[in-house]
Amino acid sequence: MTQTAFVTGGTGFVGANLVRLLLQQGYRVRALVRPSSRLDNLQGLDVEMVEGGLTDPHLADQINGCQYVFHVAAHYSLWQSDKDALYQFNVLGTRNVLKAAQQAGVDRTVYTSSVAAIGVKENGIADERYQSPVENLIGHYKKSKYWAEQEAVKAAQAGQDVVIVNPSTPIGAWDIKPTPTGDIVLRFLRRQMPFYLDTGLNFIHVQDVAWGHLLALQKGKTGDRYILGHHNMALKNLLQLLSEITGLPAPQQSIPAWIPFSVAWVDETLLAPLGKLPSVPLDGVRMAGQYMYYNPTKAVQELNLPQTSIVTALQDAVEWFVTKQYA
Repeated sequence: MTQTAFVTGGTGFVGANLVRLLLQQGYRVRALVRPSSRLDNLQGLDVEMVEGGLTDPHLADQINGCQYVFHVAAHYSLWQSDKDALYQFNVLGTRNVLKAAQQAGVDRTVYTSSVAAIGVKENGIADERYQSPVENLIGHYKKSKYWAEQEAVKAAQAGQDVVIVNPSTPIGAWDIKPTPTGDIVLRFLRRQMPFYLDTGLNFIHVQDVAWGHLLALQKGKTGDRYILGHHNMALKNLLQLLSEITGLPAPQQSIPAWIPFSVAWVDETLLAPLGKLPSVPLDGVRMAGQYMYYNPTKAVQELNLPQTSIVTALQDAVEWFVTKQYA
């Protein structure tokens, strides 16, 4: 009998790749979509779409008949003004999805957290055993993802079958918004990046992130978390790879952090209250001051997480943005 997976966030970057993988692997997919969602990423797919939101009181009715839940959806914003929405959707939404999954009697739930919830290990590389004190997490997005993950931990401790995955920084196709990393690729393609910030991230092909979700469903331990990551790399080196792929020149000079920090401070502190839409989020600049490096060994060994080359991930991202006429 074909098993059905209920997916939140299927219209987004990671979710769209996960939906495609599930279909390819023979699962039926029922996707929760908000009335306001752009459905481009699901067009032409054999997916049952149900309208609703993460905090809907009757969400269990939408999940009934599904064997599994993938809770991928989250509200992402680094703007100070979005604080309330972050906690509403990420924390209360996760609590509601987990409760609804339990009420609907699903066999297992995979919750998509983030390395943002783990935090940054100063002068080191964090794995699943590390946890930054919540007060040290920069910005309300990271804090909301921490508290959302705690909802999943509590549910598992109470006997619900929940596995947690923590993607790092995905790159690849179907980055519709785009994400901050997709935006870097796009600005590079548009030659709008004269400088770079001296920062570093853990990058992974988004298709490997999708596989990480499915492998967590199949092999993950209840209550455990798994970092879905691959390669730790300075932003400067990523831009150099993009240059080799595209033939476009990479920026050669870094910009001192105080310059974007000053712009962000003026934008959010002085101009935003006057009604001007800020251009640079303060929390984003604060984050960029850290090297956000992670160790995915646990997911590689326990789940057999694929480790596709970051060059391939960048090639796929570039091809998708160009094909979809973003660049």
